[in-house]
Amino acid sequence: MSAPDIRNVEVWKPDLAWEERADGSALVWRKDPLGPYPQHLSERIYHWAAECPDRTWMAERGSDGDWIRISYAQLVALIESVAQALLDLGLSNERPAMILSGNSLKHAVLALAAQHVGIPSAAISTSYSLASDDPVKLRGILKQISPGVIFVEQAAPFKNAISAAVPDNVVVVCGEGSVDTHRSLSWSDLTGTTATLDVAAAHAKTSADTVAKFLFTSGTTGSPKAVIQTQRMLCANMQQVLDCFAFMKSQPPIFVDWAPWNHTASGNKVFNLTLYNGGTYYIDNGKPTPKGMAETIRNLREISPTWYFNVPAGYDMLLEAMEQDDLLRDTFFRDVQMLMYAGAGLSDKLWKQLKSMSRQAIGTEILLTTGLGSTETGPFAVYCTDPQENPGNIGIPAQGVVMKLVPTQDKLEARFKGPNITPGYWGDPKTTANAFDDEGFYKIGDAVRYAVPGDPSKGFYFDGRIAENFKLTTGTWVAVGAVRARVNDAMHGLTRDVVIAGAERNELAALLIPFRPAIERLVEGGADMADAELLSHPVLLAEVAKLLEADFANISGSSRRVPRVMFLQEPLEQKRGELTDKGSINQRAVLTNRADMVELLYSDDPRVIIAGRKG
Repeated sequence: MSAPDIRNVEVWKPDLAWEERADGSALVWRKDPLGPYPQHLSERIYHWAAECPDRTWMAERGSDGDWIRISYAQLVALIESVAQALLDLGLSNERPAMILSGNSLKHAVLALAAQHVGIPSAAISTSYSLASDDPVKLRGILKQISPGVIFVEQAAPFKNAISAAVPDNVVVVCGEGSVDTHRSLSWSDLTGTTATLDVAAAHAKTSADTVAKFLFTSGTTGSPKAVIQTQRMLCANMQQVLDCFAFMKSQPPIFVDWAPWNHTASGNKVFNLTLYNGGTYYIDNGKPTPKGMAETIRNLREISPTWYFNVPAGYDMLLEAMEQDDLLRDTFFRDVQMLMYAGAGLSDKLWKQLKSMSRQAIGTEILLTTGLGSTETGPFAVYCTDPQENPGNIGIPAQGVVMKLVPTQDKLEARFKGPNITPGYWGDPKTTANAFDDEGFYKIGDAVRYAVPGDPSKGFYFDGRIAENFKLTTGTWVAVGAVRARVNDAMHGLTRDVVIAGAERNELAALLIPFRPAIERLVEGGADMADAELLSHPVLLAEVAKLLEADFANISGSSRRVPRVMFLQEPLEQKRGELTDKGSINQRAVLTNRADMVELLYSDDPRVIIAGRKG
């Protein structure tokens, strides 16, 4: 097979080394050293304000539909005014700034202003305030970091949560409106503050070890934990990413991004990549949902990104739209250098569709890649830039990162050490100690496997979350991630994802998350049917039975074969922890919340599709 014609993109040229140990573990690292990086991100902001003051740093849609823009020069002025206002409020590590609302220009400026003068900020998932009448997780977070200021873009939606959970002495800054139960300041109160020498003095005290922000883990298995993000972490990680995405050195990046800033993928990597490389960030208020995708499509018809990230479900919906919209297709692919997917495994079908669509648009394939990281790793730790025939290869460690592979549960658990690794969890020394091994490697909790056994230079494949894996009654371990990806791929686009069940059972089973557009094409008149009717239609069930039978026949071993599947008819719920802010699925939460459906999977109910069952 000849190599595919891929758009020429400058990426890293790594020099890899590795060592196998007598205990079965191994170390993998880069011999080429990490280049110099600044002590704090403000250095890059001021650099670009001097180099290209009028260039747009960030933009968001206004109420009239036009883009509201902030240049790099304007950003510096705003940072200094808002930083002075925050200093006047007496904020510190013990009284940080908390941001409850989603991505916005004001959100970004507030976070950077705080960071500039050594005040941490914490962006919180909006679901903790808006998706429940009782903000339990928000209360837990407030106890951990005791904010001195809370910011909300619009006061009205957050009034109930603030009234119910936020202490009376916390000041609330509102982009629009006010909160009656607390002292409220307007955004103009902050931006209208005149900066004094105190701003420069506070900034001069910051160092690489200064806490820049707190990012909270998802909290799907308990109370969210405050992961410390230092200036060293953020700056080192940006230099690591720049080594990988080398094309950004000569081409300021353009991002059109929807992912929430309370999550490390966008809140750290994409957000900081813009600042580090003098790029432009267009805030996409869409989301990879049937309703939210319309806004994403609107933006991508207008703005051509140079680097683009989405979860597989988002790419699926984007491709659906491109099939009908040549302008969207051509604008999207015109300048893009690289596509990244994460949050879930990408199916072979979707992989091939993305490559085919890029060939239609520009005559060549786009480099389609992924990696491995977490909130605790900056997030960038491992990445793949070598063109692949199939999805899944997560690549090799970044410069400055040592990856340790430890035999665990018949798998290789990945652990990391480097300047991009968190020092721990705020106010929680016990959890911090448990997160690192006796050599100081952070235990990410993910398993990996060699793409080519014994040769780390060819990269690795994600081999499941250690905590998600389980044993059948036979004592056999199940690699949930690999099974999940394969079954989803075997459904030929009829599913958006699958959830694997089978702990302490004799055999595996799966709940199927439907992809309605594909199912509607299969079932005549499907577009007019409700979910219950469509997902129980004989044509659909027969097709899934055929696909399941084919998959079952080609796979051996009880830990890999899935003989029972059933469509989940009730949508997954973010407020119950089943969906993350990125739209990816939490296996454990779904299995816990839908225990009745799991029981049904192991019954003779006619809705259960069983490989080999006739009639």
